[in-house]
Amino acid sequence: MSNSYFDEYAGSYDKDLQKALSVSGEDKNYFAHGRMVWLAKWLHSNGKRSGSVLDFGCGTGSATPFIKQCLKPREVVGVDVSADSLNIARETFGADDTSFSLIEQPSSDFFDVAFCNGVFHHIDPAERQASLAYVFASLKPGAVFALFENNPWNPATRYVMSRCAFDRDAITLPPPETCRRMREAGFEILTTRYLFIFPAQLKLLRPLEKPLSPLPFGTQYVVIGKKL
Repeated sequence: MSNSYFDEYAGSYDKDLQKALSVSGEDKNYFAHGRMVWLAKWLHSNGKRSGSVLDFGCGTGSATPFIKQCLKPREVVGVDVSADSLNIARETFGADDTSFSLIEQPSSDFFDVAFCNGVFHHIDPAERQASLAYVFASLKPGAVFALFENNPWNPATRYVMSRCAFDRDAITLPPPETCRRMREAGFEILTTRYLFIFPAQLKLLRPLEKPLSPLPFGTQYVVIGKKL
């Protein structure tokens, strides 16, 4: 997706996203926090440190407070193609330990953890390997990439995306495609899990989400890859 595409939605991104998510009974912060809580637990249980974190496709930086709260990194760097989105991110979340910049040359072997959410379905399929190569080059050997994506196998996911102004032309990635592409980029796949199964109306069932996470029921999924 071109930089001008997301420049167009930079100012209305949060409003558009909340309109789409309203059918779940939750706001965007519920999902953003849930992703980071899950990732923090996975990193801890697998002995991975999060000293420096790359937020690939950071947009307006809305994941930043949750990255800092849950992962407690030394540094967060957000990169994106949209200059207007990055300006909002800098104004809202910029700090001595947090910076935002356009995607250009990767910082080779620099980051301990890379994260992205809902980014690759906006990248032209012909350009997805180049984006994965950027992330791979940015990571230290042994570092991990947590790629969160919308699960196209879930009807609720497809419905929410159809309601979202900036998602209507997206080309989703089934989990096997994501795993294949990450392997081709050089990552060792460590795990795939499915998240956010039950809407707010069924929140009493949410304790079941962890044991069900290996099954493709969640509205999102995450693939964790390690740079060898």
